[in-house]
Amino acid sequence: MNIKNIIEEKLEEIILNVYQLKDIKLEIQENKTEFEGDFTIVTFPLVKQLKKNPESIGVELGQALTEQTELLESFNVVKGFLNVKVKNQFFVDQFTTVSEQFSTIEKKNETVMVEYSSPNTNKPLHLGHVRNNLLGFSVAQILEEAGYDVIKSQIINDRGIHICKSMLAWEKFGKGETPETNHVKGDKFVGNYYVKFDQEYKKEIAELVEQGISEDQAKKDAPLIKEAQQMLLDWENGDEKVRNLWNEMNSWVYKGFGETYKRLGVDFDQVQYESNTYILGKDLIQEGLDKGILYQKEDGSVWCDLTNEGLDQKLLLRSDGTSVYMTQDLGTAVERFKENNLQKLIYTVGNEQDYHFQVLFKVLKKLGYEWADQLFHLSYGMVELPNGKMKSREGTVVDADELMQDMFDIAKLKSEELGKLENFTEEEKNSNYENIGMGALKYFMLKVDPKKKMLFNPEESIDFNGNTGPFILYTYARIHSLLIKANYMNKPVTEVELNQHEKELIMQLANYKSVVERAAELLSPALVANYLYDLVKTYNSFYQSNVILKLEDENLKQFRLNLSNLTALTIKKSLSLLGIGTVNRM
Repeated sequence: MNIKNIIEEKLEEIILNVYQLKDIKLEIQENKTEFEGDFTIVTFPLVKQLKKNPESIGVELGQALTEQTELLESFNVVKGFLNVKVKNQFFVDQFTTVSEQFSTIEKKNETVMVEYSSPNTNKPLHLGHVRNNLLGFSVAQILEEAGYDVIKSQIINDRGIHICKSMLAWEKFGKGETPETNHVKGDKFVGNYYVKFDQEYKKEIAELVEQGISEDQAKKDAPLIKEAQQMLLDWENGDEKVRNLWNEMNSWVYKGFGETYKRLGVDFDQVQYESNTYILGKDLIQEGLDKGILYQKEDGSVWCDLTNEGLDQKLLLRSDGTSVYMTQDLGTAVERFKENNLQKLIYTVGNEQDYHFQVLFKVLKKLGYEWADQLFHLSYGMVELPNGKMKSREGTVVDADELMQDMFDIAKLKSEELGKLENFTEEEKNSNYENIGMGALKYFMLKVDPKKKMLFNPEESIDFNGNTGPFILYTYARIHSLLIKANYMNKPVTEVELNQHEKELIMQLANYKSVVERAAELLSPALVANYLYDLVKTYNSFYQSNVILKLEDENLKQFRLNLSNLTALTIKKSLSLLGIGTVNRM
């Protein structure tokens, strides 16, 4: 428990004992004013209930805290704000407690599955996938740090009309080429044929329109789309030739995905494939029909009526018997809860799918699955570029691999301009460029609240000043260098007189656990990122205002080194929650 929590607890006791008021929590802030004190207590919530002025309430609370606890050295009241100065030794003791915060994690004995990535096997990963993967992976790391057992999962959309489009285009125009013969990464190779399909399909539509057919009808009648639809039916019927082509092209894609995930620094504990789960979904649909929960139209299509839930009627199975996304997601959810002892399942999917998940959760509840209440959609805003949104069919996406390479190149260019990596070997330089580039990318993506859409600017993200990954990495490297120069060894210091900079840094370090808990509760890595930035700013202020290496007082020097070491450990741990590695020299 940190000092702030102790004050909160004592205040609740005093308000109950002195004023006989229950469950009153006063806001306590770290004091940033010119008035003396470490914390400021906001007394105004009591004014209305006690019918007293805030100044007198502040004085009464300050006196009670002084008399009933050993905490306070002094207090003052300014315009109803109670400023309290905590005794020096409490900060020293707090530091000792905080130093042990990484040694144990209190287990919550709950298992949470976090789904993210969930790509289609008809194209490579793009900028949108980057935010998705970084967000899902970071949320999983934060939940684990908060004491949950976490299963990281993805479902690969490996079947459907979009997959058949790539397959058909390769069959018609590929001339037997492979990723190896073309020296192209597998997922990009297949993605090129998805684009090719769209180009040829548009030509066919244009030809039909010229013949006097309406554009809507031309889209349905174009030979390519009819062949793709037939291929999907053949796939669902187990046609050997179609299945063999499907297996081969998907294997190319999986190899490509693996390379991207490795560089992005994300991984998975479980992988599911829609080609397996869509059948489970069909079984659920039949079960729903048998129970009268779902209904069938004359054309054979199956629907769920959600009008009483404030939604509409939702298609679950097409008239030709083929699945829609909802069918597959129903089956996947049931399978996951059957195979794992889950208390919660989090879907990391963009906000364009908000309605889809509202429907999914309600259909599962109607089908009788009580755990539907434990499903959560981690909805996030789209990533946009200065020139607008991305369109994969037109081949205008920002490719994830190219983006990561761009980040590496920009990190290299900026590091060379600043002359930061002189006397490094080529291997060390490349390792630093990679860590700086990827750290910049990840931090920039994760410091934004997930719900907000964001504009990604690679140049802005790699800045060695301001709220950026490189600025934080540079501070970590600076502390590492300090500890090396000092031949640092951790020796406990139990008595030392602290200044305001040291106290502020201890308070920041003490906030780590509560930040992690809050980030786990809100599923927001942005809270960790912004905590990290505040911690680094506080450390830099301490570092610039205090002598360390040249101190003659060995006791104080040791304490300041201990404080620096714990700051470095907290930075490293917080960065790891964002999926970011550290560098020792920059």
